[in-house]
Amino acid sequence: MTATATADAPARPANRLGFVLLHIYVLGICAVLLGGFLVQFGRGEYPCPLCILQRMFMMLAALGPVFVIARSRTQAVTTREFAAGYGMSIVASVCGAAVAARHIMLHIKPPDPGYGSTVWGLHPYTWAFITFTVAILAAGGSLALARELEPLDSHSTALSTTVLWIFGAIVLANLLAVFALEGLHWFLPGDPIRYQLLHDLGITS
Repeated sequence: MTATATADAPARPANRLGFVLLHIYVLGICAVLLGGFLVQFGRGEYPCPLCILQRMFMMLAALGPVFVIARSRTQAVTTREFAAGYGMSIVASVCGAAVAARHIMLHIKPPDPGYGSTVWGLHPYTWAFITFTVAILAAGGSLALARELEPLDSHSTALSTTVLWIFGAIVLANLLAVFALEGLHWFLPGDPIRYQLLHDLGITS
């Protein structure tokens, strides 16, 4: 069956479910990223370069499904586009999992307490590794059932609009947070102790 023939096929309940799962996938990653902000601003902990890399790969992992959602708002999504979206997510998640595993290995030897505080007994980078693993499994499962789950109708819903705006806001917030941490310097310190931009502007000591 060609992509055009697939796009012209009538939508089934499973296709509607696939459309909803795309939103759940993006919102799940957004929730983890918001959790990182809660640790950063709620507990006053500064993310290190590896933490920032993990956030970047999470945003890239969500970008594939975001592309499919945005595409489905104007036209039917083909199998190729659906697979490309989740394929992008898998590649980003594998890279993110490697970074998170590296972070874990740096602090795995006792009596190293790890970097930063814990959330429910685990450090944020461990939660990041779990998040990437779940993202890979979810994307792989969706790819295995691509013909059944791909959105075949155009959708323009309030949920889609909200999810896209939430994702965009989180991307912008991360850009601003990194800029505040690094300022106009080329490198972010391995163990940040302040928001360098605010320090350089004389706002904080």
